[in-house]
Order: sequence, then structure tokens, then C-alpha cells
Amino acid sequence: MNDKIHRYLNQVTPDRPPVLREMEAYAAEHHFPIIGPLVGRFLYQMALATKAKQILELGSGYGYSAFWFSLAAKTKGRIVMTDTDKGNKKLAFAYFKEAGLQSQFDFRVGDALKIAKRLDGPFDIVLNDINKQDYPATVDLAAARLRKGGLFITDNVIWDGKVAERKQDKTTRAITEFTHLLYQDSRFFTTIMPIRDGISIAVRL
Repeated sequence: MNDKIHRYLNQVTPDRPPVLREMEAYAAEHHFPIIGPLVGRFLYQMALATKAKQILELGSGYGYSAFWFSLAAKTKGRIVMTDTDKGNKKLAFAYFKEAGLQSQFDFRVGDALKIAKRLDGPFDIVLNDINKQDYPATVDLAAARLRKGGLFITDNVIWDGKVAERKQDKTTRAITEFTHLLYQDSRFFTTIMPIRDGISIAVRL
């Protein structure tokens, strides 16, 4: 996103609950990539709009996106989280406890794609934020596990503008391949929004 616009949107965005600000500070201090408040608020909106209760995250880190989903789904929410780091699981639950979140969090440590293949669904929302080179493999996986009208949301699809360059590295090519696959897939209707690093929103038809 244009830096000037990005700064403006961050300035006008309302403050977050204290624990979310703690999580953002941790990300800044440890250079840990999170979706940030602009995308976080969007996830919250989508969960509210679709009345989402069953949510699957492909790549959860230490729970920042799950926190936003939980604020919307509240006690009726079940959020299946995935990450390869046991430490992130421990950290996530510490934040959830501090905030008093009451959703059901099912945090599974391991490869997100392998874990998701063992899940039947249906889910209301699938959030995709795993290793970018694995993005193309998520299209079929999400389509098979989303209910009709469910949302497949993917982060980093603009990738700091690298997707618009002619010479692309392996990671960028995987993101552009994913984007073309998703737009051409008749099981989805897809739009890309240039919020932060770009997010795609695909509705399961």
C-alpha cells in the first residue's frame, strides 16, 4: 500500500484492546509478521457479517488473527489454529487467558496443510497465511472444507508490490500462481483488496 495512505489509515483506526496492543508490540520487537490492525478489523467484520462460528486458520503464529475472530464469534466460536512452533501455541493461550477470550481454541502444532487435510469441516471461514510457496495448494483444500457462502481469506497477495514485477523470485511466483488459480476457479468468486500487503477474499459458491 502507498505509505502515505497506510499511515493515514493507521492513524484513523480506533485503538485496540490492551492485549491486542501487547501482541502488536511483541511483533514489532521480535520482527514477527502479523496481519496487523487494518486486516484484523476486516477479519472481525467478515466474521460478524457471515455469523462465522467454525473457523480454520492455516498459519496462526501466536494468535493475533484468532484473537480478532474470537472477538466476533465470542463463546459460540470454534477456531482451529495451526503453527509449527510449540512456543507460539503457549504464547497464544497466555494472551487469550489474559484477555478473557471465551471461544474454543483448537491449536494444532504441525504442518498446516497436513493438519487441514485431516479436517472435514464445513468451516465458515478459512484464513490462509502460511508459507507463501505453499499457497497454490490451499485452493483445493479450502474449497473442500468451506460451506456454501463461506469465505476463503488469504494474506500477502500483493507481496510488497513484487507480484507486479516482471522478474519474480520463487516465492512471488507462487503467490501470483495462487492468485490466477483462485480467480479462475469456478468454485469461488474472488476479489483482492489492497489493504496493508493485500488480501484476497473468495466466496465459496
